[in-house]
Amino acid sequence: QVQLVESGGGSVQTGGSLRLSCTSSDNYFEMYAMGWYRQAPGKRREYVAQVSSEGTTEYVDSVKGRFTVSRDDAKKTVFLQMNNLILEDTAVYYCNRPQSPVQWGQGTQVTVSP
Repeated sequence: QVQLVESGGGSVQTGGSLRLSCTSSDNYFEMYAMGWYRQAPGKRREYVAQVSSEGTTEYVDSVKGRFTVSRDDAKKTVFLQMNNLILEDTAVYYCNRPQSPVQWGQGTQVTVSP
């Protein structure tokens, strides 16, 4: 069973930056697109960004220009560089495979304060 472990969250002030990591146990990691998702308090989990197996990236409008998703297939890891953070980015962040999701990891908490 594939396991996903997210890390890198923390507490920052508005305008700050964080870099999230998600390491997978999937032996076929390089074959799959990987996505980032987030769940804010009292809200449903939402899609944020993804990187295809070829390296093509996609973002929701609210994070375009601020977030960058990337991957290191040798390390079976996907990253989310988050810059210019705003209050609305506060959430638990998760990674998963957009087209064929596996069991969700525990996520990593990102808290943005004024």
